[in-house]
Amino acid sequence: MTRFLLPLILAAFVAQVAHANEPAKAAPKGDPAKGQVIATSVCVACHGADGNSTGPANPKLAGQHADYLLKQMKNFKGADGKQPERANPIMNGMIAPYDEAQMRDLAAYFSNQQQKGEQAKNRDTIEAGQKLYRSGDQSKGLAACAACHGPAGAGIPAQYPRIQGQYAEYIEAQLKSFRDGTRANDPAKMMRMIAIKMTDPEIKAVADYISGLR
Repeated sequence: MTRFLLPLILAAFVAQVAHANEPAKAAPKGDPAKGQVIATSVCVACHGADGNSTGPANPKLAGQHADYLLKQMKNFKGADGKQPERANPIMNGMIAPYDEAQMRDLAAYFSNQQQKGEQAKNRDTIEAGQKLYRSGDQSKGLAACAACHGPAGAGIPAQYPRIQGQYAEYIEAQLKSFRDGTRANDPAKMMRMIAIKMTDPEIKAVADYISGLR
């Protein structure tokens, strides 16, 4: 009996090892053409047809990493009867009709667009903003923005968003929202732990500096 079972056991073991060593399947990518249809008929009102919004109340989406865009859309949409992880009266309502495939399409479209970056405007705080961005403030345990978002603010796909060229006012508003807890969709409270250590002048200075990064 044993000599018949042994080959079967070995075969099952080999199959299990082979399955464990299979590369993880990549997440399905969206269709930019399908995303464009939604973007130019719905998203255009706030974010512009190409993701370059015309006012700081709405972020620029052009050139943002697709994975980050998808995460934000999923956070804006409540699932399984639960409240959205990221609360925003406008976006919660706008994203509600779309399924994940359509969100992937939108993410693919906007990530393929060319961002029209902003410029730093306050010369008096450029040096302070640059220091915070590049080095943080060790005296109060404030990490450098560049550590996660890169020296030029390009971010790391699937991990940290691109922030270069974004509206300074939008960055400032988001940092303050992280600081007071009204935005809480950051993994492991990473941004909340950073923002809580920042003063209003520091937030304004680094946000202005980031807007001029390329």
